[in-house]
Amino acid sequence: MSLIRRRKAPENEITSDAEPKPDAEEDDKKSKKNIRAVNKQKWSCIDSCCWFIGCICCVWWILLFLYNAMPASFPQYVTEAITGPLPDPPGVKLHKEGLKAKHPVVFIPGIVTCGLELWEGHQCAEGLFRKRLWGGTFGEVYKRPLCWVDHMTLDNETGMDPPGIRVRPVSGLVAADYFAPGYFVWAVLIANLARIGYEEKTMYMAAYDWRLSFQNTEVRDQTLSRIKSNIELMVATNGGKKAVIIPHSMGVVYFLHFMKWVEAPAPMGGGGGPDWCAKHIKAVMNIGGPLLGVPKSIAGLFSAEARDVAVARAIAPGVLDKDLFHFQTLEHIMKMTRTWDSTMSMIPRGGDTIWGDLDWSPEEGYSPCKSKSKDDAAQISGHHENQTTDSNAKYYSYGRMISFGKDAAKAHSSDLERIDFRGAVKGSNVANNTCDVWNEYHDMGVSGAKAVEEFKVYTAGEILDLLNFVAPKMMARGSAHFSYGIADDLDDPKYSHYKYWSNPLETKLPDAPDMEIYSMYGVGIQTERAYVYRRMPTAGCNIPFQIDASVDEEDEDSCLKSGVYTVDGDETVPALSAGFMYAKGWRGRTRFNPSGIKTYIREYYHAPPANLLEGRGTQSGAHVDIMGNFALIEDIMRVAAGGTGEDVGGDQVYSDIFKWSEKINLRL
Repeated sequence: MSLIRRRKAPENEITSDAEPKPDAEEDDKKSKKNIRAVNKQKWSCIDSCCWFIGCICCVWWILLFLYNAMPASFPQYVTEAITGPLPDPPGVKLHKEGLKAKHPVVFIPGIVTCGLELWEGHQCAEGLFRKRLWGGTFGEVYKRPLCWVDHMTLDNETGMDPPGIRVRPVSGLVAADYFAPGYFVWAVLIANLARIGYEEKTMYMAAYDWRLSFQNTEVRDQTLSRIKSNIELMVATNGGKKAVIIPHSMGVVYFLHFMKWVEAPAPMGGGGGPDWCAKHIKAVMNIGGPLLGVPKSIAGLFSAEARDVAVARAIAPGVLDKDLFHFQTLEHIMKMTRTWDSTMSMIPRGGDTIWGDLDWSPEEGYSPCKSKSKDDAAQISGHHENQTTDSNAKYYSYGRMISFGKDAAKAHSSDLERIDFRGAVKGSNVANNTCDVWNEYHDMGVSGAKAVEEFKVYTAGEILDLLNFVAPKMMARGSAHFSYGIADDLDDPKYSHYKYWSNPLETKLPDAPDMEIYSMYGVGIQTERAYVYRRMPTAGCNIPFQIDASVDEEDEDSCLKSGVYTVDGDETVPALSAGFMYAKGWRGRTRFNPSGIKTYIREYYHAPPANLLEGRGTQSGAHVDIMGNFALIEDIMRVAAGGTGEDVGGDQVYSDIFKWSEKINLRL
């Protein structure tokens, strides 16, 4: 009857002014309430996700539309309104001064910044021929992550291509001008060089597969031979004008290897003869070069993390340890990166002599809070004042690169009770038998992990033993290509082997007295130097060691934050690694620099961008962002246009690199 009444109600409203009956109105309200309840039950989290994604997409497209509709000069107009008129880019400034292209330039990219593309792959990579697996949009990481990892991983035995996979470096300037859309690496420098007349025939990007060991880039791809041929061609076609070489990051170490390779006799070397560098190279302008290695590489090889990962883990405990979508994030990263032999070129060199021991380090007393501003700290062509050493600073020896627990990091060496791990018996981790991702910790077991912890503290000299213990396969490959010691006699025939060519402490610079070598790097940023670790009680399928992000020092002058001790540097490379060889090891005629090649240190004090519209800034000292630093670009352009180290101002020093270098007792 209620259904009949609901059908008649509208008819009654049309034909008469009579009010609807009370029971009909009540039934109608109940019916509407039931419909709303049913609709609520049908709504799910999938609907919420779809609405959320839809809103994000709409906002993104609106912002993109507004950005494209905005006049090109608008960001500059707003920035100038906030900060005042912007300086001319170096290319515009030097063009007005009348500088023109003179010497051909060669770019040597660093680790991870050069694009890699697929030439042959497995079934899961169908449709990706000559598509970028590294660099660009990284779309395949999200679409097929496990397939991507398989194709980026090298053979664990040989360090070369796995069967059925060929990934090769992208060629040309586009190989490393941008790392990802909108994220420049070499693009700003290239654009400024073009302002004074440079073009592709006078610029060459020496792209290489940065995953391989340096010598294997020649064995597989003949990359070193290609660099040699291109430099010879550019010099010959530019009236005999020598080339200016501009390496960045690991490219600095790679080019040091090249300078030994090109003059060494075939078949191990390039057969160019002992005067090849003198004939073809005007200057080597190294940017952010980790010549003596970086402590950050130890954390990466040991536990596949660094400070940023440790902080993320502390903010969201357990997230990185979960097997999300059958993808153990850090374990896959470790498995992949431990096959990249190039990462072992970054292990600190020189042992305790360079980096310090349990009770001493060159940077002891450094306090980030005591650093002066750029204007106060500048020391140009002189280095007499020490602006960062604080005699009242809390004692800590940065020589303890890995410490298990805060107490071990701070205790005097006489109070440390250490049990040698080298002869410890390894077991097998039963839990790892069911894990999807194998790593060498599987073979070490709980007993091996406990032995590592009981040694308490590791210096640079002991780090090699530690890595040999936890990753013997990786280090067996690495030891065939790299060395980390200090040569007693550089004339010993053993140092003619390529494994020593990338270590500046075990090789000589070429006989090229007219050549100049620059070290150009950022300072004023806290940079990782040592770590406080903890062992996980039950590792299961996970890595058994983690940076202990809960360890902090309350004192504002402390360099300990989130389990990481920091010193001055460019956020990746400590100033000690980037500057020591130029401040002392190669300064003047030494056994490492027998021909007396002139060396210059050009430090760039970090200044973050004033606002978001400045992007990554024009005064940055950060490891990659420095590639857009106007002062650095101007220095490079002046040398490329024919200038010398004296023309750009000689040494420009803000850090204590000369003071730290003097503390290092190295026979010269």
